[in-house]
Amino acid sequence: MLPVRLTAEPLAVAGVVLAIAGGVCLGCASGLVPGLHANTLALLLAATAGQIPGPRVYVGAAMLAAGVTHTFLDVVPALALGVPDPAMAAGALPGHRLVVEGRGREALRLSALGSAGAVLLAAPLALPVTAVMTRLYPVVSAHLSLVLAGIAALLVVTERGPRRRVGALVSLGSSGGLGLLFLDAPLSGVLPVADVLVPLFAGLFGAPVLLAAIEGDGVPPQADPAVTTPRRTVATLATVGTLCGAVVGYLPGVSSAIAATLALGVTSTRGPRAFVVTTSGVNTATAVFALFALVTFGDPRTGVLVALDRANVPLALPVLVTAVVVAAVAGALLVPWLGDRYLRTVGRLDPAWLSVSVLAALLVLSGVFAGHIGVAAFGAATLAGHVPPRFDCRRATLMGVLLVPLML
Repeated sequence: MLPVRLTAEPLAVAGVVLAIAGGVCLGCASGLVPGLHANTLALLLAATAGQIPGPRVYVGAAMLAAGVTHTFLDVVPALALGVPDPAMAAGALPGHRLVVEGRGREALRLSALGSAGAVLLAAPLALPVTAVMTRLYPVVSAHLSLVLAGIAALLVVTERGPRRRVGALVSLGSSGGLGLLFLDAPLSGVLPVADVLVPLFAGLFGAPVLLAAIEGDGVPPQADPAVTTPRRTVATLATVGTLCGAVVGYLPGVSSAIAATLALGVTSTRGPRAFVVTTSGVNTATAVFALFALVTFGDPRTGVLVALDRANVPLALPVLVTAVVVAAVAGALLVPWLGDRYLRTVGRLDPAWLSVSVLAALLVLSGVFAGHIGVAAFGAATLAGHVPPRFDCRRATLMGVLLVPLML
């Protein structure tokens, strides 16, 4: 009998496993805390990478695991509180409506299916899509403003009725003005990592919902978790989200939030369940494709990969892809398990106390991440966030905060 020789050292494998487990825990924390993002934690890890024992690839595995897990778990506060992560902002309110209707447990499982489907599709598509995008990238990049203008126009013209279209224009313009004013503003937060997107998105999408919820009845009891959307439809929506995430994963300066907005323009007539599946798929697919874009083009496309680059992590694809896949499996299992408990806990709390507490926490986070400018951005964004309800148009039009500055 021939002797069997292990090609991986047990200690090295154990180190990678521990790093991935730590990243999954960080992704859970950032995903479940309103206003907190895995990008921030990853950049903090990058700033302290020199003090972490072990090879840098362990740090990279933890960062990627945190980022991917976050793309699964960030739907939970978006559904339960209406306070989305930037990448989930476009579809957060339709999903929140499912919670109000008592279908929050179903929405959690739809989100997990959308994200898991994106990983299953993105993994085999990564190499051929990279080959295609290598050829298309110069053309798309040169006409990026036109692409983004098309997305903005799609958001407006798909509104029903002139009043809603006017509201969509006002919403795009006001949020776009905020983006022009604050995105390049000098920040002075408490942490070494500054981020003005935290107060902007908290104000645009979270604060108006929380203010309205003060006089509301809170989260109602949730019905059974059965998914009522046909499997074929879920697969189609996850595919749409994956393809939109694929395009954005290779474009510099364009986030998964923009891809989600594009996907919503395509699926705008399919209802809130479609929003949940599609935006979740976009969010996770972007994280996967952006890794291959980093290896191919050498430029990081997401906050987590910027941190990976700053920490000088070697691009060892077998380890990094393993971190992505393991974190995806963990995220798919954790979303329904943690999400059901999250919804149950929120439902037991007094809605007025809960809303005021989360608003106060978002205000504090705005100051922590962006200083006095962050507090001002949070206040201004809260005012702009009230435009869509006044005109009864989609809140996805508030994505002008990113669309307009990128177009210009």
